[in-house]
Amino acid sequence: MAEYDLITIGGGSGGLAAAQRAAQHGARVLLVESGKLGGTCVNVGCVPKKVMWNAATVADAIRYAPDYGFDLTVAGHAWSELKRRRDAYIARLNDIYAANLEKREVGLVRGSARFTSSHAIEVDGRRHVTSHVIVATGGRPIVPALPGAEFGITSDGFFELPERPRRVALVGSGYVSVELGGVFSALGSEVVIATRYDGVLRSFDTMLRAALMHDMRADGITILEQAVPSALQRDGSDLVLVLADGRRVGPLDCVLWAIGRAPSTAGLGLDVAGIATDIGGFIPTDDWQNTNVERIYAIGDVTGREALTPVAIAAGRRLADRIFGGESDRRLDYSLIPTVIFSHPPIGTVGLTEAQAVARHGSEVRTYTASFVPMYYALSERKHRAAMKLVTVGAEERIVGAHVIGQGADEMLQGFAVAIRMGARKRDFDDTVAIHPTSAEEFVTMR
Repeated sequence: MAEYDLITIGGGSGGLAAAQRAAQHGARVLLVESGKLGGTCVNVGCVPKKVMWNAATVADAIRYAPDYGFDLTVAGHAWSELKRRRDAYIARLNDIYAANLEKREVGLVRGSARFTSSHAIEVDGRRHVTSHVIVATGGRPIVPALPGAEFGITSDGFFELPERPRRVALVGSGYVSVELGGVFSALGSEVVIATRYDGVLRSFDTMLRAALMHDMRADGITILEQAVPSALQRDGSDLVLVLADGRRVGPLDCVLWAIGRAPSTAGLGLDVAGIATDIGGFIPTDDWQNTNVERIYAIGDVTGREALTPVAIAAGRRLADRIFGGESDRRLDYSLIPTVIFSHPPIGTVGLTEAQAVARHGSEVRTYTASFVPMYYALSERKHRAAMKLVTVGAEERIVGAHVIGQGADEMLQGFAVAIRMGARKRDFDDTVAIHPTSAEEFVTMR
């Protein structure tokens, strides 16, 4: 008889969600984690990043305060104090996760798991047998194989910085680069973002990309295009980023690699269990989170699918519902997943970009756009524009994509994502009474 009904390898957001939901269904569950509970999101990702984004947003508010009649004298910003408070908050979250596991009677083993068969693992010399296994070990930031790359840091290292560096270069064009670049800039650093191709966020709608790059440059951030790094050199206490075309970026105090993430599967013994991986080392799964081995599943970043915390949580809970809750049809639908980028200004997006919609539906696509200055900036000479786009398909104009950049985008998108998942048409938006004066009302007043 198996010792456990389920062993979850990985105590990040997805692993925790799956383990606790399975326990609520009455399963005997063991969770194995070698690091801090909460994984990337809680410790070196979404949560501490949002704290830093909030700090940057406060800095922006201070800049606009005189436009509203405030006479402020700001002595400066103590990065070290912000770090102390942020780290204490994260430590409290770690304790809460541990308490929740104990409350739900989920066993917790601290250590590194290794498969000894398809139904058993070993942790620090002790063998544990189970009926089902979920691999939820997440990912890690990639450091390029370049001369001097070790002089740089990754997003993990960002949260270890004791003080704010004055001159920073971020290499990469995705979430991490634009989010942390925005934080550095708002809090006073000189920022360069080096992108391999034609700017940031290449997989996003062109409207969002253009608007964000315009605002970032207006805020003093330098965006280098066609910037392929070839080396990172140290010159005394300074760093110099060398590009393949001969350009040299520097002197710098910090270089942050933001070029993607790799799956954390080293040492798991996947081959012993017969678990297949793809060319990137990720564990492929079907629509039900099944791997190629019966009763072994994978969720979250380790699968290479939609590397977002809420996706891992949703996949984990649905998987537990299916295996232990008797909900045989329960699974995550990976379409129409909303996401927010905490850039400055923030971006919200759900569904197809305009280009994706045209590729799929051709001439049936019709788009609606709006661009305006939010009322927040009405009294200021320094203005940021907001922009929105609805992508519709067919005679009934079913909405298949919604995209927004501007103040409040992070909070407004969730409700619109619900409507779009329910099959909303442009007419449904038109028939919704606007909330005035808000930026969100533009979504229901476009013509």
